[in-house]
Amino acid sequence: MPRPNLLFLMTDQQRADTISPNTPCQTPHLQALAAAGALFTRCYVPNPICSPTRASLMTGLLPHSHGMVDCTHTVEPYRAALKPNLAFWSQALQRAGYRTAYFGKWHIERSLQLERFGFDIYEVDSEGYRRHRQALGLDPAECHLRHRYAVQQKGYRDFLLYGVTDEPVEATREHYYFSKGIEFLEQVAREPDRPWALFVSVQGPHDPYVIPQMYYERYNSRDIPRPASFEDDLSDRPTIYRRVQRVWDQMEWAHFAEATACYYAFCSLIDDQVGRILATLERLGMAEDTVIVFTSDHGDYMGAHRLMLKGVPAFEEAYRAPLIVKGPGIPAGRRIDHIVSLIDLAATITELTTGERFSCQGRSLVPLLRGEESAWTDEAFAEMHGQRFFYTQRVLWRGRYKYVFNGFDEDELYDLEEDPHEMHNLAGDPSHQAIAEEMAARMWEIIRATGDFNMYQAQYGMFRFAPVGPEVADGQATRA
Repeated sequence: MPRPNLLFLMTDQQRADTISPNTPCQTPHLQALAAAGALFTRCYVPNPICSPTRASLMTGLLPHSHGMVDCTHTVEPYRAALKPNLAFWSQALQRAGYRTAYFGKWHIERSLQLERFGFDIYEVDSEGYRRHRQALGLDPAECHLRHRYAVQQKGYRDFLLYGVTDEPVEATREHYYFSKGIEFLEQVAREPDRPWALFVSVQGPHDPYVIPQMYYERYNSRDIPRPASFEDDLSDRPTIYRRVQRVWDQMEWAHFAEATACYYAFCSLIDDQVGRILATLERLGMAEDTVIVFTSDHGDYMGAHRLMLKGVPAFEEAYRAPLIVKGPGIPAGRRIDHIVSLIDLAATITELTTGERFSCQGRSLVPLLRGEESAWTDEAFAEMHGQRFFYTQRVLWRGRYKYVFNGFDEDELYDLEEDPHEMHNLAGDPSHQAIAEEMAARMWEIIRATGDFNMYQAQYGMFRFAPVGPEVADGQATRA
């Protein structure tokens, strides 16, 4: 039986709810893709920033295991460096005879030498895009904004949040890199002797939310619904959350709404590019023989809890990612509400393509795709290592509960069934003490099982403030 091809599409900072059926965000191509395959509604990222999650996606490992615990360009190498000799699922596909290509944002390690990681063809730097803009008669480095909003704070450079340009969609990075992917598909269609794997990764809808006028006109900011948690004062959450919230004090709801409209417009721009590449697959007669994956590396608060972007606050809007998987043998229209993680994709992709088992810390999602759900444990785990300022967090989702271990302040515990918007921290509630201990005990089990030495060896007196410590006996952590 011929092995299926792989088309992997990835965005940056796109919320899970931008592709849900009732979203105000216009993403018809992605919603059609979900209707033709499987939509995962509770997919969590292992880290809320770019590089750690992207490295986890390729290796199936948690950030402490692969070493890229911060963004590649923001810290010195000793702070975040990919460990040597790691296995990437792209290497497994290349060894199995796949022609492999990667176009767009890499952001996984510093060499930018993707041949080391299993890719035959790639373009990840900006030189080709700069030449493309020059060919269009545009400034290669920046675009003129006809409308913009920047956050101003004493002693800081202005922070551009959103803007609108008169440039055509063809001038965007997203159109450029999807076009590179389409060129690759045209090439492999002429040489149908081997399966192929194509990864297209774009920077949108990451801030600043700068979009062409034609997409800006698709939305009216007055129609943007206010998040249910917008008035949250974060009074029973870590102090740093409130400090981060104050960054946006100068913004009225109208600014949040316009930022959201621009963000949705950015998602719509990307959705159109997804439509272009899916139409190419159909035209070339390869759609039925291709596994298609769509996801993002993390979300964006977009006004939830009166926050923007992502970072140390550990709320659902930043940690939930969209995930669609379509392909041969996957029933159309499946909605999977089980808890899964992006680290599960490495094992899933290799099983769906080569049929091989990929050794990693994630679990293959193939049983869920096939409807074999009885043995699945609803659990996901994430790590936050600080993003420059060295905060330490561990996050556990298990059943209806979510536990956040904060190494710098009080912990958090949420009942996501009763409190989906995370307005009430139950960590200090005596009636939930047993659940907090169960969740912390399970956290320590995962930390030990994955070799997170820095955490489970923290036995010194100044580190003993979790509900229970790392010496909990095996089996003490029951399901919450």
